[in-house]
Amino acid sequence: MSSTEQKTILLVHPLGYSARRANTDVARMANIMPPLGLASISAYLEQYDIYNDIIDCYAHPQSDELIFAYLRRYRPPYIAFSCTTSSFYDGIRLAREVRRIDPQTTIIFGGVHVSAMREEILVYHDEVDVTVVGEGEETLKHLLQDGDNPSEVAGICYRGDNGHPQFSGYRKNQLNLDDLPFPAYEKLTGYPEVYELPIFNYPATPNTSCISSRGCPYSCSYCDRSVFRRSFRYNSADYLYRHMRYLNERFGIRHINFYDDQFTFNRKRVEEFTALVKENPLGMTFNCAARAEHLDYDLLVAMKSAGCWMISLGIETGDPDLLARHRQNPDLEMMREKILLIKKAGIRVKGLLMMGLPGETEESIRKSQQYVFSLPIDDFNLAKFTPFPGSPVYKEIKEADGALGTFTDDLERMDCMQFLFIPKGISAKRLEELFVQFYKKHFQRPRVLWGYVTMLWKSPDSWRRFLGNLGGFLTFIKTNRRIQQ
Repeated sequence: MSSTEQKTILLVHPLGYSARRANTDVARMANIMPPLGLASISAYLEQYDIYNDIIDCYAHPQSDELIFAYLRRYRPPYIAFSCTTSSFYDGIRLAREVRRIDPQTTIIFGGVHVSAMREEILVYHDEVDVTVVGEGEETLKHLLQDGDNPSEVAGICYRGDNGHPQFSGYRKNQLNLDDLPFPAYEKLTGYPEVYELPIFNYPATPNTSCISSRGCPYSCSYCDRSVFRRSFRYNSADYLYRHMRYLNERFGIRHINFYDDQFTFNRKRVEEFTALVKENPLGMTFNCAARAEHLDYDLLVAMKSAGCWMISLGIETGDPDLLARHRQNPDLEMMREKILLIKKAGIRVKGLLMMGLPGETEESIRKSQQYVFSLPIDDFNLAKFTPFPGSPVYKEIKEADGALGTFTDDLERMDCMQFLFIPKGISAKRLEELFVQFYKKHFQRPRVLWGYVTMLWKSPDSWRRFLGNLGGFLTFIKTNRRIQQ
């Protein structure tokens, strides 16, 4: 930091649990994703001479003292915590210590959980001065420039003159994503080496995640849309190409996972992007997520030629009735057809599923197994359904008051790796048994086993990581617990 740069704000990504348990967290062994939202905010603020830094506690669990030392050295007037639901209380713990170190520091909370809860955060947590609701870049800029008049800053909750929480209303204008600078990756200590994509989900290193859109045009029951609400925007093909080139030239990135909900929603954008890559190759590969209805063979061939290595599809469940209850445009036969086209184009397929949705039964789980095992998918992820605050199904479950099943509303355990909701008609013990059984049957199939063997030459670094963390993975399989005590 030069002597002319007075730090204005420290941006923090909390770990979510005690740092001493980080080395036994199987989720961290398998995947450490950069806090892209904070990196985008950081770069945006710097454009307006609002100097800042980022401390990512998830990538660097022993960061408490770094945060406190930073506050003592630079005395920034603001500190902001970006929290998921499960990391929210860890953020509160850090905020209490910040308040003790410097009572004058304005403490800001943002992120998906905060956007869902809004004023309620201020009602129950005196440590928090302001919450950012929705997209953070422009709101934080105005807050830091006009903090003396919070009522004039759209997109925040604050305490009014009477001490009661006030919501200033949603921002009327949304940012043009192509106007944003590239995220401040350089402020993420150890980037890109300390950040790792899920094992067996990439061919080469260094690799990273990237976001080229915000929001989703669909309204599925299990998705929390509190940040972007019903909006859906995306970067142009030109911006997307320049972003990839920047990551390659500046950081040596060889593979990117586009962490978008709907990468292929705008077909023309993808066509233009693949044309740019073919005209000026970058020597990079990429993954993306898509909905089956936005894929066709010609597009898939173009994506393959531009370096598409794997596509993730949200299957959710193989029971058509259960799927229709929770998702728009449910069509398992169309899903099967599109998966066959992806494979025909020479692209790997990853299926994303969840177990334990309201209405789930042993029969629906059996149907899911039969359906998934009949598909030529290369990898899959089975999540434990979690009703997050802000999702339609969370409200439905709460209002049903036990009629749909039992729900333990424990924020710190909302990580999609624990059953907090148990559907009516099935026990928690049986649900856990079926979950383990699903995974074991998947990995016992010869075709699946051979697929992982081929990763020895398709993704050698994945095998290095897998063998290096073998003890932790075996313990997880035995105990079915994300973090060992």
